[in-house]
Amino acid sequence: MEFYNNHKLLFWTALLFFLFLTLNIAILPAIQNQQVYKPLPDAKPLTKEQKAGKALYVENGCIACHTQQVRGIDMDKPFGNRPNLPADYAMNERMDVWQNTANLLGSERTGPDLTNIGERQPSIDWHLLHLYQPRAVVEQSVMPAYPWLFVEKDFVEKGDIEVKVPAKFLRNKNKKIVATKDALNLVAYLQALKQVKLPDGTPTPEFLYKQKEKAVAASGGGDALPDGGDIYNANCVACHQANGEGLAGAFPPLKGSPIVLGEDLKLYVTIIMKGYDARPEYATMTDVGTAANFTPEMVAALINHERTSWGNQGKKVTAEEVKKIMDEIK
Repeated sequence: MEFYNNHKLLFWTALLFFLFLTLNIAILPAIQNQQVYKPLPDAKPLTKEQKAGKALYVENGCIACHTQQVRGIDMDKPFGNRPNLPADYAMNERMDVWQNTANLLGSERTGPDLTNIGERQPSIDWHLLHLYQPRAVVEQSVMPAYPWLFVEKDFVEKGDIEVKVPAKFLRNKNKKIVATKDALNLVAYLQALKQVKLPDGTPTPEFLYKQKEKAVAASGGGDALPDGGDIYNANCVACHQANGEGLAGAFPPLKGSPIVLGEDLKLYVTIIMKGYDARPEYATMTDVGTAANFTPEMVAALINHERTSWGNQGKKVTAEEVKKIMDEIK
C-alpha cells in the first residue's frame, strides 16, 4: 500500500477531497441560495442607527435568551403572523469581516421570540423602561437590567428622551432617567424587527398542529366578537398589566378609568387606534390598533373586556358603533 506510505500523496489527496467537499457542500449551495432567495418586496434595509442597535444586541448577549425564528407550529403563533421563510433573512449581511452574525436565530427561549416584536410592542417608552428595569413591566421577568444604557440627570435637557420609571425602581428619586444614544439605537433595532407582508397572491404558510380555537364571545348587542381578553393579553397587558392597574408613573390604569367607563366612545376608540399623548405624568401611548390592524369587531371586543374587567361596570358596545367611529377618524 504505497499510497498510505507516501505522506505527500496522502496530504494532497486529503486536501483536494476537503476542498471538493467545501465547494459542493458549503460554497456552491450558499451561492445558489443567494440567487434563489431574494428579499420580500416590502423589506427595508436597516438604518445606520438600527445597525448600531443590532451590534449592541450582539454585544449584550441578547441572542442567548431570545430567538428570531417563528417556527411552523401553532405554539409559535403568538410570536408572528406566519412562520418564517428564507426570504425573511435574505437582506441580512455580515456585521463586518470578522463577525458572521447576519441571522440572529438563537436557540433558547428564556425570553419570548423577537421576530415580530416591532409589531407586537411598538412603544419606545415601554422598550426603554424594559431595558432599564425589566421587572418594572414584567414582575416575574428574569431578564437582567441594563442601567448602563441610561444616565441620571437633575433635569431633562432639550433633545433628551426621559424614561418614565415608577418611583419604587428609582435608585435616586430626585434624578431623571435619560436614555443614551446606545439605548435608543438598541430600541430602534428592536422596533425594526417586523415580519414583512407577503406579496399579494402568495400563499401564507400555515401553522401546524393547531390547537382548538376559542369560541367567540357575544357582546351586549348580540354581535359575535373575538375574545377581548385574548386581544388585551396580546396587545395591552405589557403596559396596563393583567390587573388593569397599569404602572404608577409610567402607564395609566384602566381599572376605574374615566375614559374606559365614560360616555365619550369616540375618544376611547381614537386612543386605541391612534394613540394618546395628553398626560405628562405617563408615557406616550402608540397607535396600537392601527399597528395591529384592529377590525371594528376586535376594538369592540377589547372595549367590552376592559369595561367589564377588574370591577369595571361599563356599558358594552357593538361592532357597528365602533365601525362608524373608525370610519370618521380615518
